[in-house]
Parts: sequence; structure tokens; C-alpha cells
Amino acid sequence: MKGRGARTIEPADLKAVTDDVDAKTRFVIVDAIGVTEHDFVEPPLNREKSISLKKLLDRAAALTLTEDEVATLASRLAALDRQLTSAERNELDEVAGLHDAQATMHDIVRALVDAVDPETQATAIAAEIDRAPADVVQDLLDKAVEPLAANPELRTRIIELRRAKDQVIDEVSRDEVLEAYGVVDPDKAKHTIESWREYLAEHRSEISAIELMFEAKGRGIRFDQIQELADRIARPPRNWTVDIIWNSYLSIGIEYQGHTETRNRHAATDLISLLRLEAGVDDALVPYSDRVEDRYAHWLHRQEQAGATFTETQRWWLDRMMRIIASSAGIDADDLDNAPFDERGGIDGALRDLGDNAGDLIEELNRELAA
Repeated sequence: MKGRGARTIEPADLKAVTDDVDAKTRFVIVDAIGVTEHDFVEPPLNREKSISLKKLLDRAAALTLTEDEVATLASRLAALDRQLTSAERNELDEVAGLHDAQATMHDIVRALVDAVDPETQATAIAAEIDRAPADVVQDLLDKAVEPLAANPELRTRIIELRRAKDQVIDEVSRDEVLEAYGVVDPDKAKHTIESWREYLAEHRSEISAIELMFEAKGRGIRFDQIQELADRIARPPRNWTVDIIWNSYLSIGIEYQGHTETRNRHAATDLISLLRLEAGVDDALVPYSDRVEDRYAHWLHRQEQAGATFTETQRWWLDRMMRIIASSAGIDADDLDNAPFDERGGIDGALRDLGDNAGDLIEELNRELAA
């Protein structure tokens, strides 16, 4: 039964038959006659069901975990790993590698599991016959826990991701109105902006998008770096979105200078606009797409003044390159093999219609329009 229960299944396959869950994180065995209570049955990893992951990590930081708690921590981390996306898993591995370049979350969990394995413990005890067995086991536990104890940023990131994956549904309590105000509560908006500024200061050297904005005035910010920031601030306890921060600025009186139709339509790239405001590059809110469109219009005007002319076909390529930059904070040659460019031949079509300087045009548009 344990073997069957422990079988893995891909999230997509599981969702096809159980559409209200995202991943298999556990299984339940109903032991009606106490089979699992015999000594020959290895105890489960999740032995301390009532203790929270945060408490386990706090005790890991102090190296005060018991053997059962180490086993439980391994179980909780393994369950979390099955719920993570590839990007989130890579993020944790990157943070884990800050203290040990070779460390990954998989390695850490494997070490925790090995530390509570009876065979591993027996081998270690046999190799150190001059020491008390309890001391040998404790050394195994401490060594396994040490990568977590020495890395507070990793512990924090684990908690953030755990909270982001948790979904609490209250089907009992009756809803009641706690507050009533306009679209945005001014006091709450002010608190949000203060917290946002504190977050930027605290994570300036840690999150690439923030560092690039304050150090290089936004030059070189890639979409994946903006998405990283968006993902980080969306996690509990902040639960921020671009809309929340943007509307909070408007509520405290920050001027809006964008197009009317984009005032209430925000994308992840608008985080660049919010960073520009805090870095002192701008003194008003301007949607990122509006800024790119305006820069593009000025670029075309300068090209015309310099005597350059573009055919209707060439403008088709340039206009769509501009739109990709507006939505993705940049464009590269590989993007030309995707929609909408693939309908006109992708990279080969760009070379055909724009000529040999197609690559130079991409570089110039990135330089003139992005960030």
C-alpha cells in the first residue's frame, strides 16, 4: 500500500482526473487493524503533524530539531518541492547556493532523509565505536540541518513560497463588513507605498531589477528580472500586484502622465515605471507601454529628419518590434521566429525585408525604446 501510495504522477495527469488539486503532495493509508504499529514498519517522515513549517525552520536555525522534527521537515520540504514551478525551484536552488555553490534543495532534502534513515545511522555508529550512539546520530542531524541554519534568506524564501501555495477555504464563517471606503483607502495606500519603499531598500542588492534601476537607471533590465520582482512581491505576506501599488501612488497624489486609455490597464512591465519613479528618474506615473510608444514616435521622426525612409513592409516589422518591447521590455533575434513575425518568415523574413542591418535595427530599438 505504501508503495502504491508513493508512486509519483505528473501534475497535468493528476489534474486531468482530480481537477481541484495542482500536485500530489501526500497520500493517506487507513490502517483499520494496526499493521503499521509494528516495530518492523519504518515510521513515516511526517511524524510531527501539528508543528508548522515556520517553527521547524526556526528550530533548524537554532540547531534544536529532534530526530522526528528533522524527518518532518524533510517531508514538508519534499511536499513543497512537488508544488513548485521550475522557475520557483531554480530560485530556491540559487538562494541555497549562496552559502554553498554546490547545494540545491534536492541535496538538502536528501541529506535530511539520510540523517533519519536507520541504516545510515547504524553505519555511522559502527564507524565511531568510541562515541555514544546518540552523539553520532545528533552529529548526522546537525550536519544535515546546517545548510538551512546558515542561510536565513533560504528559510525566508521557503516560507514565502509555502504561503503562496497555501489556499485556505473557510466554509463556516459568515462574511461581515470590516471597512467601507472609496476605491482606495488613502491611509492604506500610504502604508502600502511606505512598505514598498522599505522593500526596495531592503532587497536592492538582491533583486536584479531593483539594483539595475537604482544603479544603471533601468538600462539592461530584462523581462525575466521584472517577472522575478512581480512574483516575489505577490507572495504572502505582502500579496502586492502592480495594480495595488500603482493605484496607491495615484491615491496619495502622484501625477499621472500617460494615455487616458491605459490609466487603469497595467502589465508586469509597469513595475519598471514604478521603479523609475522611486529611483528619481521620473516624477510622474507613465505606463511603460505609453513610454515605449512615445519614444518610438520620436525615433521615427528623427529617422525621417535624417533622411531615412521605411516602406510599408518595413514599418510592419518595426511597429511589431516596438509592441514586443512595450510588452516584454526588450526584443532579440530569437523573438522573430515567434508570432506575429513567423507569419512573414521569421528571422529570414526580417533579413529579406529589412536587409542586412536588421540586427542593428533591433539593437537600436532596444537602446532607444527600452527602460
